[in-house]
Amino acid sequence: MMMTLLLFFYVNKNSNKEWNRCLYRTPRVCCSICSDTKLKDPFSLAQKDLQNLYEDIKKQLLVSKAELKALCDYYFDGKGKAFRPMIVILMARACNVHSNKEGVLLPAQRSIAMISEMIHTASLVHDDVIDDSDTRRGKNTINQVWGERKAILAGDFILSAASMALARIGNTTVVSVLSQVIEDLVRGEFMQLGSKENENERFKHYLEKTFKKTASLIANSCKAVSILVNSDPEVHEIAYQYGRNVGIAFQLVDDILDFTSSAKRLGKPSAADLKLGLATGPVLFACQQFPELHAMIMRRFSSDGDVDRAWQYVLKSDGVEQTNYLAQHYCQEAIHQISRLRPSTERDALIQLTELVLRRDK
Repeated sequence: MMMTLLLFFYVNKNSNKEWNRCLYRTPRVCCSICSDTKLKDPFSLAQKDLQNLYEDIKKQLLVSKAELKALCDYYFDGKGKAFRPMIVILMARACNVHSNKEGVLLPAQRSIAMISEMIHTASLVHDDVIDDSDTRRGKNTINQVWGERKAILAGDFILSAASMALARIGNTTVVSVLSQVIEDLVRGEFMQLGSKENENERFKHYLEKTFKKTASLIANSCKAVSILVNSDPEVHEIAYQYGRNVGIAFQLVDDILDFTSSAKRLGKPSAADLKLGLATGPVLFACQQFPELHAMIMRRFSSDGDVDRAWQYVLKSDGVEQTNYLAQHYCQEAIHQISRLRPSTERDALIQLTELVLRRDK
């Protein structure tokens, strides 16, 4: 537990002192308004704005070649969670209310929600090639169906279409903010290829990689929609920090589910990270109780029996529990940040969303 707190202090060293003192309390995500008000489900609240999202994305991917169109449309079948666009929509409306805009969603803000899903999906296509994955969202991956070369080109094409949609917004600051996401995705992928000998450096490396590969897209998309309606840098930072903390918590829970959820429920193989040679939060925490994991981590679980032994060590340790505590702390910081905005239905939905992130099982 102490290492969890120390890690959280380290990665949130810019948090104010009053908030830091709160972290000594029992880890638990709570919301004072929950007991007095029945909150709307975040997904339901954003549903109207997300209507036809995937059809609109397909319009951005118009191509004459039938095979390329089939590749690009493959994951935009409406079966995804649309988690990122939903957050972006709610953040946009919350910032609009805060800025006395009556919460009306701007067309450019919805475009950013669409662009966030396009960038995310393109990254999935490329990740599946790098990891040689054969299933995604309960069906065969693009690289399994069409081959690696065409999958790479499809991911590139989706990114190019997202870039064109971004340019049409016509705000250079927004373009700069979302361009950072592409850089972070690449840097995060390179970080994932390496590891650190020192235990503390290893965890720092893991959290930084997690931010770049997962949280940067959410953080910068939230910041982008705030920029479109408010010139106050403090509001931009609130939006960014909310997205950053929720994004990291989301990935921490994802890493937990790799050990606790079935392959059928996940829509992808369980223990996938270990098989790829990756040491995620549960493994890194388990290493404190089972030092034998250190050598396995350094050789990326490449020896016979490493994956099975590492799996057993994690289950025998409190690695999953510690990772869950860390995810809770990130959600608490997200609540702290978003609570600084003026009260609104969308702001409260973003608070409730932190609980959904922690409770999800797939």
